[in-house]
Amino acid sequence: MGYKEVYEFWKTSDFFDEATRAELAALRDEKEIEDRFYRDLEFGTGGLRGILGAGSNRMNKYNVRRASTGFAQFLKEQFGEEAAKSKGIAIAFDCRNCSREFAKEAALTMAAEGVKAYLFTILSATPLLSYTVRKLGCIGGIVITASHNPKEYNGYKAYDSTGCQLGLEDAEAVIRKVAAIDITSTKVMTEDEAKAKGLLTYIGEDILEAFVSEVEKQAHELSEKDRDNFSVVYSPLHGAGCEPVMRVLGRRGFKNVTLVKEQAVPDGDFSTVRSPNPEERDALSMSIAKAEEIGADIAMATDPDSDRIGIAVRAKDGSYRLFTGNQTGAVLTAYVLERRKAELTPKHVLVKTIVTSELGADIARSYGLTTYDTLTGFKFIGALMNRLEETGEYKYVMGYEESYGYLVGSHARDKDAVVAAMLICEMAAYYKAKGQSLIDVLDSLYEKFGYYLDKLDSFTLKGKDGQEKIASIMAELRKLGTGFMSGIKTVKDYSLGCDGLPKSNVLKYIYDDGSWMAVRPSGTEPKIKIYYSIKCATMAESEAELERRRAAINKIVEG
Repeated sequence: MGYKEVYEFWKTSDFFDEATRAELAALRDEKEIEDRFYRDLEFGTGGLRGILGAGSNRMNKYNVRRASTGFAQFLKEQFGEEAAKSKGIAIAFDCRNCSREFAKEAALTMAAEGVKAYLFTILSATPLLSYTVRKLGCIGGIVITASHNPKEYNGYKAYDSTGCQLGLEDAEAVIRKVAAIDITSTKVMTEDEAKAKGLLTYIGEDILEAFVSEVEKQAHELSEKDRDNFSVVYSPLHGAGCEPVMRVLGRRGFKNVTLVKEQAVPDGDFSTVRSPNPEERDALSMSIAKAEEIGADIAMATDPDSDRIGIAVRAKDGSYRLFTGNQTGAVLTAYVLERRKAELTPKHVLVKTIVTSELGADIARSYGLTTYDTLTGFKFIGALMNRLEETGEYKYVMGYEESYGYLVGSHARDKDAVVAAMLICEMAAYYKAKGQSLIDVLDSLYEKFGYYLDKLDSFTLKGKDGQEKIASIMAELRKLGTGFMSGIKTVKDYSLGCDGLPKSNVLKYIYDDGSWMAVRPSGTEPKIKIYYSIKCATMAESEAELERRRAAINKIVEG
């Protein structure tokens, strides 16, 4: 059927509830109708993510049921019906609009399919879900979140039995299952029946406490004096990070922690912030304002599902400098490895993604570690962790990606802003006791390893037209090859397979001087992303080269 026929079906069928039909009947904009119905919301390699609302291409309870039905069928096929009923699946949710409702829909759909659901009763960080799957021995997991996307979005992340987001092969299998399901064939069990049959169990505080205790194991010794002499302002940006972050900081003895109270209240509309993305200075504006007021050493904020963290560091003039994900990753790498250097060998591993700066890897190699690159997305880091654990040949220490996601320790298989928050505060206090700010530490790393200028530009291209534009940009860049810009030595097209990694829609340009630029469509947002990593002798040289490369790529993207 065309989009108009699908629209009419959703608008008139008794299968859909009255609120859904009324929302659709009120639509007047033909482009809006087309965007809602020109396709089904795709279960991609990361699950679902879309704008909330009625429609086949929107995030709603019907698409949650459809995805859960397909995921349940996959789990039963992979593990058997007995394991599905006894081991079950863990389901968590963050603060976003409809997250709690969608989590319950997923749980009751799983129950209807004979899969036991362990459903959280409290807002839950994504790393808590990953930990829970491992702790309870579940065969899978779901967290309802759209991470750092704007308020209009929600999503559905699917996890395997190791607590890692589904790998490519498993995701493809689930995608096929979901695609074959008629949305009107899905069913849900009542809550009372699911509980009576042992297919629904509620979890919460006990698991959270166990998770925080596990995070604490990554801490290092710090004197009471050093902790007391350090101050931090923290915002959970209305999300799930508030309780675990504040709890672990309290347990580690940090007394001078100022919570941004206005942003500690769960709010799916994110009423105090334009976008709950800690990559953007706007998201930290209230934290920074409070830090300026009290003279705090750092300000930090976690995103709604608390898997990403952004920080701003007080400079000597009293202003606050926002760190990039690469910069935070570099200083965190240097700190963790310095504190653990006595135990490190070439069998210890740091993992990063192909679009993450080489500075952290340079630091790791200086401590004798082995380093690995993965494709973009923490599920690839998690999958590598699993392989390292299976062989026992290497030991994972930490991994990170430039998009503000870090994991120190192996308690989870996804990025964890809770453990990152604890270690960021710890290292800031540690270096302050030595008379250094984190800015000083970063500058010393640049002096030792070279000045890295790492930038990310994102271009938002919404709707069907936007998807077509992104595809045409990637096609044009592939056609141009090395002739796209002077100084390019080679182009790595990961869609063909490179460096032994799975195929992915990424182009990486390697320049004669060893620096690089990468281009890829986002897997979670209607964006095309351009990554720049430039290493020159001076800041001025790096900035000039950045502008040259930006001008060349912008001409194609904006043309």
